Amino acid sequence: MTGTTADSCCEEVPAPPRTWSVAEHLADVLSGVGPLPAIELQLLDAQGCRLAEDVVSGVDLPPFDNSSMDGYAVRTADTQGATERYPSVLPVVGEIAAGAAELPKVSPGQAARIMTGAPMPPGAEAVAPAEWTDGGTGSGAPAEAMTAAPEGPEEVRVFRPVDAGAHVRRRGSDLPAGEKVLEAGALLGPTQLGLLAAIGRATVRAVPRPRVVVLSTGSELVPPGEPVGPGRISDSNSFTLTAAAQAAGAIAYRVGGVPDDASVLRSVLEDQLGRADLIVTSGGVSVGAYDVVKEVFAEYGEMDFRKLRMQPGKPQGFGRLQGTPLLALPGNPVSAYISFELFVRPVIRTMLGAADVHRPVAPARTTADLRSPAGRRQYLRGWYSPDGTVAPVGGEGSHLVGALARANCLITVPEEVTELAAGSGVDVVLLTD
Repeated sequence: MTGTTADSCCEEVPAPPRTWSVAEHLADVLSGVGPLPAIELQLLDAQGCRLAEDVVSGVDLPPFDNSSMDGYAVRTADTQGATERYPSVLPVVGEIAAGAAELPKVSPGQAARIMTGAPMPPGAEAVAPAEWTDGGTGSGAPAEAMTAAPEGPEEVRVFRPVDAGAHVRRRGSDLPAGEKVLEAGALLGPTQLGLLAAIGRATVRAVPRPRVVVLSTGSELVPPGEPVGPGRISDSNSFTLTAAAQAAGAIAYRVGGVPDDASVLRSVLEDQLGRADLIVTSGGVSVGAYDVVKEVFAEYGEMDFRKLRMQPGKPQGFGRLQGTPLLALPGNPVSAYISFELFVRPVIRTMLGAADVHRPVAPARTTADLRSPAGRRQYLRGWYSPDGTVAPVGGEGSHLVGALARANCLITVPEEVTELAAGSGVDVVLLTD
């Protein structure tokens, strides 16, 4: 008895499960994530991607001297002293359209009709805009614009002197061959892709957009449009999170609601793992009777389900399934979305090689009193105004999607703060660009 009692007295009480701060969990999540390996992409597939190489132009832009106006290619000496009363009258030796390969020679005392973008003919030094001429009509008055070429022999009257090089785009005046036009790390948008096309690049080496598979779990979920009733709700999470992944820069694939059935979830994962750089799930991370999410994830890799000192979004899961990162988010809609913004979006942005991994944070003054539970970082939905004030939107419930849709920021109340009076300073996480 004595020995038994002593042993009982000396038994250690198990330590309570660790709770993680938001910063600790985010650091753990990001520690095993980096930019995806660069690949060769078709130009339009590279939209929104980061360039993985310096790009040097192999051609001059423009590649040849060309006209910036509709008009007449002339020698400048032939237009000196020209006025409306005493115009220079020049015979027209040909017409040059954009894309023309054979060019007439402009000899002294001659002109060639030329269109915008057309190559300058040999002998010509400048372009007299159509408005400075009679357009070859013989009317003796300036033409408003270039018209169809007159029939028969043509001559043009030029009413103003033309300086050398006027209205001519010189070869290489935009970019000379051999010049670096884009640096590694540049974000590829419409103008950058247009530049690459202009210098003749059909592909570019860049960090690709990550492929994100989004699935929501729960036997209560039905697709939008189908009847709901007791115990049945529309699956909104998969749409919210897929749209959020796309907005973050990913290629996102939405998988409809997966029931609380281990065999179905296994089948879905086997189908999706092959095309995923990242998997995002919602639901099944809390302590409950239906633990199929944790059960199945454990079969495919190592997962850590943990509690965070935050509200909403206390339960979180993170790990890898056959090497693919997976973030398991809570099932309540507000919790899922806020968790995405805090944890998933930085992962996507990191995979993209982006410089702006996190949402911007701005200081603000709250327009209302705020309360927050002790020991938890509270994220309240809010509306941030240009004057630097922020007003809470809706209540604290993690099911209030109506309030979430009206918010443009998250009001952050630190763990050690339980009350804030109206007018107090707070930080807000901006949810829009």
